[in-house]
Amino acid sequence: MNTPPRHAVVALTLALAVTAPLEAQSVSGVPEGKRVVAERVGESIRLDGRLDEAAWRGATFRSDFLLKDPVQFGEPTDRTEVAFLYDGGALYVGARMRSVDPAGVPRDVTRRDQTGNAELLTVSLDPHLDRRTAYSFSVSSGGVRRDYYHERDSEEWWARDFTFDPVWEARVAHDSTGWTAEMRIPFDQLRFNDAPVQTWGLNMNRWVPQRNEDIFWIVVPRDEAGYVSRFGLLTGIEGVEPTRRIEIQPYLAASSQFSPAEAGNPFEDGNRSSARGGADVRMGLGPSLTLSATVNPDFGQVEADPAELNLSAFETFFSERRPFFTEQNQLLQGRTRSYFYSRRIGGRPGNSPDADFAEVPDATTILGAARLTGRLGSGLSVGALTALTQREFARTYDTGTAAFGRAEVEPAALFGVLRLQQEVGDGGSTAGLSLSGMRRFFSDGSPLAEVETRQALAGGADWLWRFADGRYEVDGHLGFSWIEGSAAALERVQRRSAHYFQRPDADRVRLDPTRTSLSGLTASLGIEKNAGDWLWELEGQTQSPGFETNDQGRLSRADQIEFSANLQRRETDPGPVFRNWSVGVGANGQWNYDGDRVENRVALWAEGQWANYVETNLTAYYGPRALSDTYTRGGPLMGTGAYWGIEGGARSSFANPNGWRIRGEFTNSESGTRYRDVSGGVFARPSSRLRVSLDPAWSSFVNPRQYVTTVNGGNAATFGTRYVFATVHQTVLSAQVRVDYTVNPDLTLEVYAEPFAASGRYTSYKELPAPGRRDFLVYGTGGTTITPTGTGYLVRDARDGSSFRLADEDFNRFSFRSNVVLRWEWRPGSTLFVVWQQNRSAGCAVGGDPADCPTAAVPGTRVRPGFLADALSVPGANFIAVKISYWLPIH
Repeated sequence: MNTPPRHAVVALTLALAVTAPLEAQSVSGVPEGKRVVAERVGESIRLDGRLDEAAWRGATFRSDFLLKDPVQFGEPTDRTEVAFLYDGGALYVGARMRSVDPAGVPRDVTRRDQTGNAELLTVSLDPHLDRRTAYSFSVSSGGVRRDYYHERDSEEWWARDFTFDPVWEARVAHDSTGWTAEMRIPFDQLRFNDAPVQTWGLNMNRWVPQRNEDIFWIVVPRDEAGYVSRFGLLTGIEGVEPTRRIEIQPYLAASSQFSPAEAGNPFEDGNRSSARGGADVRMGLGPSLTLSATVNPDFGQVEADPAELNLSAFETFFSERRPFFTEQNQLLQGRTRSYFYSRRIGGRPGNSPDADFAEVPDATTILGAARLTGRLGSGLSVGALTALTQREFARTYDTGTAAFGRAEVEPAALFGVLRLQQEVGDGGSTAGLSLSGMRRFFSDGSPLAEVETRQALAGGADWLWRFADGRYEVDGHLGFSWIEGSAAALERVQRRSAHYFQRPDADRVRLDPTRTSLSGLTASLGIEKNAGDWLWELEGQTQSPGFETNDQGRLSRADQIEFSANLQRRETDPGPVFRNWSVGVGANGQWNYDGDRVENRVALWAEGQWANYVETNLTAYYGPRALSDTYTRGGPLMGTGAYWGIEGGARSSFANPNGWRIRGEFTNSESGTRYRDVSGGVFARPSSRLRVSLDPAWSSFVNPRQYVTTVNGGNAATFGTRYVFATVHQTVLSAQVRVDYTVNPDLTLEVYAEPFAASGRYTSYKELPAPGRRDFLVYGTGGTTITPTGTGYLVRDARDGSSFRLADEDFNRFSFRSNVVLRWEWRPGSTLFVVWQQNRSAGCAVGGDPADCPTAAVPGTRVRPGFLADALSVPGANFIAVKISYWLPIH
C-alpha cells in the first residue's frame, strides 16, 4: 500500500510557518481624492435618460476615469461623466457617455442580465463598507439592465452572483455626443448600516466593445488582488434609514401536459391539466435583515437540465433554478459546499411503488419555506433557511385485479440550514459557521423507514485569512456529519458509491448491518499567493469514510485524503504577440484511509489572449498507475493503468457581436482507454434584437473497464464473487440551439432546443482475476467459453464447472428537450410567462421493443449525425404553462 508522501505534508507546514509571522495587514485604503458626494434633490426626477432636469444641471459630475485595458492607467478615447443624487426613497445615477463616433455606438437589445455587444455602464456599491461584498447595477447603450452581487473581494466572473434580482429602473437616450443614462436604485432594494450619515464604497466602470476599452473610476492593477477592498467612497447621503418594507409576490399558474397514451395504463391517457397558486413574501427586519417566505414555490425554469449519459455509479448534480432558492444563496453556502444542496428540497420522490402501473408525482410538494438573510452592523452575515415538504403518494393499478390503490413514495420532511460569517479586521478576513439538517417523518409501519434515513446533521467552521494587502490567503474548514435511521436504511448508505463499506479487502472500514447511525469528519487547509507575476497554491483536504451529507447536501466520494500544489507564471502587460499569458504546473494525489493511492496526476498548462483578443488554452497531463476502490462497485481493489492526454480550446474575442469557440480533449491509457471529446459553438447577432447560437458536441469513449455486474460463485482470490466487466464503445452527439428575440428589455422570446443521441456497444466480457490486478480473465480464454444466446451470453467456466448468463448491454438512446418561453415584465417586479416545453426520449436495447428505436439500426449502432434528426420524432410529452406574478410593495 502507498501512503501520502511526507514531503507534501512538510511543504504545507513550512508554507504556513513562513507566512504565519507576517503581520496581518488591511487591504489598501481609498485612493487619495477618490470620493463622490451625492446631493439631495427636492424635485422629482423623470426617468427618461435625458438628464434635462435642473437637479442634473447643477450636479457635480466626476470624469476622472482611466483605462484598465488595453493600456493600463491610460486615457480613455471617450469621456465619461457620472453624478449622484438622492431623495428619501432612492439613489439616482446620471451619466454622460460621450463618443467620437456617436452613430457607431451599438444598441443591442436583449433580455435583462444579457447585455449583448452594447456599451455598458456599471455602478458598484458597497453599502455596508465592509470592503468585501458589493452590489453592481449596469445599464447598456441599448437600455438593458444587469445586476449582480459580489460575494467576495474579487473582480472575477466566478465571484459574482447573478441571481441577485432587485426591482430598480434605468433609461437611456442617444444624441449627437454619445448616450446618456439615468438609474433609480430604491434604498429598499439595498441593505446598509443604520446610521444618520451613510458612507458607502463605490466604483464605476464603462465597457466600450468597439475598441475593447475597459474604463474604471478605480483601476485595480491586473497583477494585484482584490476589488471591493479598493473602492472609493460615496458620501453625502444623510437622513435615510433602512426600510422595514414588505413585498408580496403572489402567482397563479395553469398547465397542461400532452403525451402519447399508453395501452393498459389508466394514468396515461395523453392529457393532464392542473392549476396552482402560491406566493413569496419579503419583509425587512430591522436595518439589516430580510425575512422571506414562500408557499408552494414555482420552479420557474427557463431551460431544462441538459441531457446526459451517465454509466457511472455517481450522481450528477445540476444547478438550482428556482427563484426562491437561488436568491441570496451565497449567504447559505460555506467555504465547502457539501453541507447544503437546495435541489434536495422538493425534488422528485426517490421511491417507486411495486405495481403494474403507477402515477408518481413529478416533484415533492413544498408546503412552505422561509429564509432569513442579511448583514449586521458588526460585520456578521446571517443566512438561514427552513422548508417543509409534504408526504407524497403514488396512485397504483394492478392489472390482475383491476384495482386502484396508492403507495407512499416520499415521507414528509423538514429541512434547515444556518450560515454565520463574521468579518475579522478590515482586510477581508472572515470566520464562518455552517449547520444543515434534515428530518423525515415516517408514518407508523411505513416501508420507507427501511429505505431512507430518519435524520441528518452536518456542519462545521471555516476561515479565510487575508494578509499582505490581500496578496496571500490562508483558508480552511473543519466539519462533521451525522445520520440516523433504521439498520436497513443505514446498510443502504454504507453500500452506496460514496462509501462502499462492503469492500472485502478494506482494512479501515467494515459493513455493519446492525448500525443505526453513521458519523464522519471533513477538513481542509490551504495557502495561496494570488497577486504578482508568480502565483502558487498548496492545499490538503480530507473526508473520512463515514462522512455523509447526501440527505441535505451533496457528496460524491468520502474516504479520501488529497494534496495538491500549483505554480503559475503570468504576464499581464500587453506585448506585440500576447495581451496576457500564463504558464503553470500542478500536481495532485489522492489516497483512501487504507493508504491506497487511488489517483495521481501532474499537469502542464498554458493560456493566453493574443493581440487580436482571441483566447487560447492548452493542458497536457499524465497520471501513473494507481488502485481504484470504486471500479468494482463495492468489490476489491482493481489496478488502473497509467494515462496521458491533452486538452485545449480557443474562442474569439468576447467583444465581437459574432463569434465562435472550440474545445477538444484526447486521452489514452496503457489499459486501452481512449477518450475523444470535441465541442464548439458559433453565435451571431443578425440584428440588434436577435441572437442565435449553435453549440454541438461529440464524444467517443472506449472504456475497457466498464462495470457490468457481480455474479456469485467466483474463486477464493476474489472472495467467492465474480466482478464482471466489458469494453464499452460509447458515442454521444448533441447540439444545443438558442434563439433569443427581444422586443424590448422587458418583453422577450427565448427558444432553447437540444437533440441528443448516444450509443453503447459492449464487447470483450471479462472478470477481475484477483484484487489489485490490472489485467482480466477474458471470457473465451483460460478455460472459459462465452456463447451468444440472442439476448445475451452464456458463460461456462471449465475450471469449476460453473455457468452463468450475462445480458447483452448494447443500447441506443435518444432525447429531445426544448423550451419556448415568452417573458414579459409587464410592470416592475411583475412578470408573465408563457412556456411550451417538450421532453421526448426513447431507448432501444437488446430484447426490447423494436418500436422504441427510431432508427432501423440495431442497438449499439454508433451514433451518426442523422440520429439527431431522429431524436426530434421520438415519443414524449408536450407541456404548456402560463404563469403570472404580481409584485406588491407595502411600506
